[in-house]
Amino acid sequence: MPQTMIEVKDLAKDYGLVKALRGISFEVPAGEVLGFLGPNGAGKTTTMKILTCFMAPTAGTATVNGKNVLDHSLEVRRAIGYLPENTPIYTDMTSLEFLQFICSVREIPHNQRKKRIRELAEVCGLLDVLAKPIGDMSKGYRQRVGLAQAMLHDPPILILDEPTSGLDPNQIVEVRELIKEIGKEKTVILSTHILPEVQATCGRVIIIADGKLVADGSPDQLAAGQSKNSYRVLIDPDKNEGSPYRGGNGSLVRALSVKLESIKGVKSVKESGGEDDAIGLLISADGDADLRREIARCARDNGWLLLGMQRHHATLEDVFRRLTGKKASSAPTKLESTKPKAEDEDGEKDSGAVSASESKADEKDERDADAEADVKVDADKADADKADADKPDADKADAEEDEAVEEEKKEKSK
Repeated sequence: MPQTMIEVKDLAKDYGLVKALRGISFEVPAGEVLGFLGPNGAGKTTTMKILTCFMAPTAGTATVNGKNVLDHSLEVRRAIGYLPENTPIYTDMTSLEFLQFICSVREIPHNQRKKRIRELAEVCGLLDVLAKPIGDMSKGYRQRVGLAQAMLHDPPILILDEPTSGLDPNQIVEVRELIKEIGKEKTVILSTHILPEVQATCGRVIIIADGKLVADGSPDQLAAGQSKNSYRVLIDPDKNEGSPYRGGNGSLVRALSVKLESIKGVKSVKESGGEDDAIGLLISADGDADLRREIARCARDNGWLLLGMQRHHATLEDVFRRLTGKKASSAPTKLESTKPKAEDEDGEKDSGAVSASESKADEKDERDADAEADVKVDADKADADKADADKPDADKADAEEDEAVEEEKKEKSK
């Protein structure tokens, strides 16, 4: 049984009153390429930051390579190669200088550095740009430099956030093949919004939405769980002179639908755009059975000319949209929200509701303070008026006192 490289139990993370993670649990064995999916704001980046020791969880535990992320963060970081979505690289360095710097940070022995840099430069397609300043490179090449630094110290675990962002189609294929090759020896967590990339690369998929784990399985298993097949057919029902399906288009569609819905396994039939005089129909089926032969037989038995038929399997995109579509379409998402709702799913009041009540209290306090200030101003004004009224009497008293002093001086001089 493969060694468990990553173990997450009841992991939760709160940002104030916003719940980014709500107790997710999963395990990742050695040698598995795991697709980590979810809409924006679902908690993917928060989970990866906890696993890479950038932040601590509010509750629950996370173990990487047998080490707890809180108690042994340095050992965990040594075991992980991490490529964030926004590649953090020094643009004033050349790619060679940057990789040499990473060798130093990662404490790779001096006698191995040149070999490792050359190996990764070759794998990531950097041999021709090692002497070029990173600031002069395209986004695709910067992404390659970031991928090279993540693998430079040969970690047993790779966590890649949108690793093919900014790459051209040829480079994307190369990186996909590289990730699949790496997955034979290392554990890889791949987070991306490019679902065909996940289907082509990952052996297992985890989907989270609103901080909760909503799906876990292989892409094929998740697609099979949809239990949804559909067929788009193009039929010319009036090709033969003796066809009973003459009349308006609506009656034709109804007649065709009745016949097709009689096929075992067909759930519904809807019009789906035609070509010229032919009618296009979308046939939805229950289960995963292949109904193409039955549909073709039905057309033949009823004298229809079947011009085309296309079978549609449930895809990872169908699964993703079904599980996250409603939450993903709400705006803004929880982690990006600047205006929180009055109540979250657990019934707790959030900062929006609190601030509303506080603002009413603040308004009352402000009104009271204004009233007190007005009273103080009136009192100060009254004191000033009284002082002005008393000023002539005070001036007269001072003059009389000065006159008395002068008279006394004169008497003494005599």
